Amino acid sequence: MGQQQGPPITPAGMAALKARYDHLLGTERPEIVEIVSWAAGNGDRSENGDYLYGRKRMREIDRELGYLARRMKALRVVDPSHQPDKRSVYFGATVELADDDDDRKTVTLVGDDEQDAGAGRIGWKSPMARALKGASVGDVRTVTLPGGAKEWEVMAIRYD
Repeated sequence: MGQQQGPPITPAGMAALKARYDHLLGTERPEIVEIVSWAAGNGDRSENGDYLYGRKRMREIDRELGYLARRMKALRVVDPSHQPDKRSVYFGATVELADDDDDRKTVTLVGDDEQDAGAGRIGWKSPMARALKGASVGDVRTVTLPGGAKEWEVMAIRYD
């Protein structure tokens, strides 16, 4: 099996990008086209707010569609459940961490396109993910953030 190129993304992350693309293309864009067509038939376009807004929104949608299409083509879907070494931290791992005060934190290493710190999903290229890569249970890793360095001990690793 050859090495695939491109940044990683989970199957769920790719599905979310595809759903956004399909929604824009199949629902939002046709609605805007309809508004622009209707507004264009209402006379002077230079003072027609619906027409001007619709054209602007259509350009935004087309830009986002182009971005999503390029991004989905560039990304590499990696299923975390297929990770052969589940004793170490790799892409897709959910890691339970503890700091010096035994404050616990659980993070999942995901593609940069699907990161959501509030939900505990951290991007593959983030400082925390870079520090945790390859770690095993019991390892202590130092994460350097803008607020300073902090040590975290790996308490548990799982792949969902």
